[in-house]
Amino acid sequence: MTETNIDAAAAALWQHWRERRRMLALPDQARPSTRAEGYAIQERLAAIAAQPVVGWKIAATSPAGQAHIKVDGPLAGRLLAKRVLENGAAISLDGNLMRVAEAEFAFMVGRDLPKRDTPYTRDEVMAAVSALHLAIEVPDSRYEDFTVVGAPQLIADDACASWFILGREVTASWRDVDLSQHTVAGYKNGVVASTGIGANVLGDPRLAMAWMANEMRQFGAGLRAGQFVTTGTCLVPVPIAPGDTVRMDFGVFGTVEASLT
Repeated sequence: MTETNIDAAAAALWQHWRERRRMLALPDQARPSTRAEGYAIQERLAAIAAQPVVGWKIAATSPAGQAHIKVDGPLAGRLLAKRVLENGAAISLDGNLMRVAEAEFAFMVGRDLPKRDTPYTRDEVMAAVSALHLAIEVPDSRYEDFTVVGAPQLIADDACASWFILGREVTASWRDVDLSQHTVAGYKNGVVASTGIGANVLGDPRLAMAWMANEMRQFGAGLRAGQFVTTGTCLVPVPIAPGDTVRMDFGVFGTVEASLT
């Protein structure tokens, strides 16, 4: 893709995001055909938004999620500063098509994991993690049917990023816990709506964290200290509507919640 086409794709996506509008697909001349082109558009989108990238998200971390949007693997997205809220915040669903809430483990990056030629190991990546946080993602897309546009266009669309709740740092000891078997329950209006375990996230949230480090060493500039990585939903996303409250219960690690307007 030319720089002009990358600019055009990013500008169109950002305009639809701001105006809460949807498109069938990006115009032919501005439509990415590879993951690398999708990430180039996503990077330009963040630049147009003029907001710091404070974190990263992983979409499609389960076989069911990948089948739903017809992709063959996970997708990475940037989380912009003005779209990340504190625990208990109110999230507007105005214009939101997906209308689901997801429960996620988020790791804080304690030291840089820069771009390089050789893959990072899980242990190497986790040694660079400084903290664990609990999180809720409320995703959305700028496409009318995000299940048919394919991975490059979904990546360009920031991997369906929208709103994000970053909960407080987990104070309980977590490094020696098998996060793959850790149970998470999602409550809507005080009633259990969904349950799951960490293994629903690429087999283990720590493996998802390593995947992100390796995705960004190939297609980006790496991960920076002070950013966080949210690793994907541990449970079947909870359907939400204005007026609902959601609370994600991670047991001994604590809870994180949000209200929807």
